[in-house]
Amino acid sequence: MVSIIYLSPVANLFLKFRNKRKRRKSKLDPYRNIIDEKVKNSCSATSIFYFIKEMGYTGGISILRDYCHQIKVKKQTTPVVRIQTAPGQSAQVDWKEDFVLHTRKGTPIKFSIFLYVLGYSRKKYLNFVFDRKQDTLFSSLVGAFEFMNGVPKEIVFDNMKTAVDHARSSFTKVVWNEKLLEFARTAGFTPKSCKPFRPQTKGKVESLARTIERLRVYDYEFDNVNDLAQLIHKLNVQLNNELSQATGEKPNTLWTKEKEYLSPFDKNLLLSVIDRDQTRKVSNESMITYKGNKYSVPVKYIGKEVTVNITDSLLLVSFDGRLLRKHLLSNQKINYHHDDLQEVLSNGVYHDLAEEELEKQVQRNLTMFDNLRG
Repeated sequence: MVSIIYLSPVANLFLKFRNKRKRRKSKLDPYRNIIDEKVKNSCSATSIFYFIKEMGYTGGISILRDYCHQIKVKKQTTPVVRIQTAPGQSAQVDWKEDFVLHTRKGTPIKFSIFLYVLGYSRKKYLNFVFDRKQDTLFSSLVGAFEFMNGVPKEIVFDNMKTAVDHARSSFTKVVWNEKLLEFARTAGFTPKSCKPFRPQTKGKVESLARTIERLRVYDYEFDNVNDLAQLIHKLNVQLNNELSQATGEKPNTLWTKEKEYLSPFDKNLLLSVIDRDQTRKVSNESMITYKGNKYSVPVKYIGKEVTVNITDSLLLVSFDGRLLRKHLLSNQKINYHHDDLQEVLSNGVYHDLAEEELEKQVQRNLTMFDNLRG
């Protein structure tokens, strides 16, 4: 027996209205596949918003957040007591370590990001580097002081090996590295360590470390390391112009007040604290790293320890007392000498090219590195 259900005119009208609403187009529609993929890769709604905005999305972030919530489980967070600080009182420092993103061609780029946050304004400084050595830490701090227009009274470190010789525990005090203490005295700040089992003491920088995950939206979406450096710079600008959940203000707005409480510093004096004569191991790319930037040496020295000496604006690389390369100090992430690049290319994918064609490839790559600054 078949039952027949009769719907009232009101019910019919409701169904028509509901179906009509279902058929309404959303500004998200052209981007749903992209959004689904990025959410699957643990990208945040905010990072996806900026990403699809560059592709032409004109909608708001609220409907995007609602959609993201529909396709992922929202993580629960444990509330903590926020620690507020006076203007110019403190900053926090940490690393986002061993981050890996891929170029459009699938080439993995492994890097770290130096994180620096002022306590009062929450203004942030990000520095894109390839190692976490002590001179990289010091040069990153100098970059942060320049960016912020001064030095706070104290800086909190998370027991990083380049800052402490013996980490703080529940029973012992931190033993600071002598070089770090010299740098701190020269800069005019007091180093502080995080209290064990008290993550609130470094909450600002840990929150920033989580925010850096917004970069994952660009996985397989850029061409080279200089593009990546520009993406990190762009993220830095965005973070300092977004409302802080902790303060309800933009970091740049509060910084206009905080910068008046920061102390001046002598950049040249600080740089003199960094070793002038150092050793580096040549990578498989035939490069050495100095202050987060790469400089080339001849291919035959891959895997060997070379000496790096800094004189004014020059970086000198030598082996057993013999000068190998002379580079101008640069803010560019990758710095190739013509002969080194030619040798690298001739031993790689261009090994079968004629000399004239190889030279064209060399010049093309050198021009790209010169034009795309990190």
